Amino acid sequence: MTRVLVTGGNGQVGRSIANLTTDEQFSFLDVTVTGRSSVDITDRAGLTAAFDDLRPEVVINTAAYTAVDAAETDEASAMASNADGVASLANLCANRSARLLHLSTDYVFDGTKDGWYVESDPIAPLGVYGRTKAAGEAAARVCPNHLILRTAWVYAAHGNNFVRAMLRVGAERPGIEVVDDQVGCPTSAHDIAEALLQLVSLEATGTYHLAGAEETSRHKFAEAIFAAADLTPTITAIGTAHYPTPAPRPANSRLDSTALADVTGVHLPGWRDSLSGVVAAILSSDRFRT
Repeated sequence: MTRVLVTGGNGQVGRSIANLTTDEQFSFLDVTVTGRSSVDITDRAGLTAAFDDLRPEVVINTAAYTAVDAAETDEASAMASNADGVASLANLCANRSARLLHLSTDYVFDGTKDGWYVESDPIAPLGVYGRTKAAGEAAARVCPNHLILRTAWVYAAHGNNFVRAMLRVGAERPGIEVVDDQVGCPTSAHDIAEALLQLVSLEATGTYHLAGAEETSRHKFAEAIFAAADLTPTITAIGTAHYPTPAPRPANSRLDSTALADVTGVHLPGWRDSLSGVVAAILSSDRFRT
């Protein structure tokens, strides 16, 4: 069995991986999912001890500082998790001949391209979060056997994400405003988790995109979320300029994931195929109702 260490086990993708560890299709993997309380990638000594104890052959890094707006005033913390911690992982993987799978983000692009982003497009992050994630990509490449996977608009039945936020406000208010000039590829954390476990045993290295196969705007995505939940708030489309945030968002987050599919056969479904199940799980959660 292949020994796999997963970092960031309390996040959306990490928790989704944990939910898949008993799935029969991954019975050939010995997966250990760790949260920050047990394996903190910013603690080099603790991380080294975890490698000594678990002796991973593959590391899946889903740990990250993802508070995009907070990062604008807390760059040190964002850099520690998104870049420095990744550097520690990459060095340990390189020294122990382990494979590193690392999650990155659409925020490494500035969103000005007229079309879908491919892996060869130049990166140009707009804010601190994107810059630290770009630095993390560079750090991950220190490990010769690395696979960097950029994803976008991640949502799940757990954690902080757009789907859960929309369901909360949609249940509380008769009308809401949602930006309609940001487009991207909503991506289910479950789908990402399944793909990551599939990729453990495949030979691909380098940088690829791993996002949902369909595009949409924030506004149209919100409409679909409410339809799946049988909610009927009035949704007013607004421009990003009318909803200022501390951190700038890429207007275009469409990631073309065909290169990864061509090399590995691994591809993700469109968001329409995954959304209804996630919405149903959220609505059935006691924690969400309270």
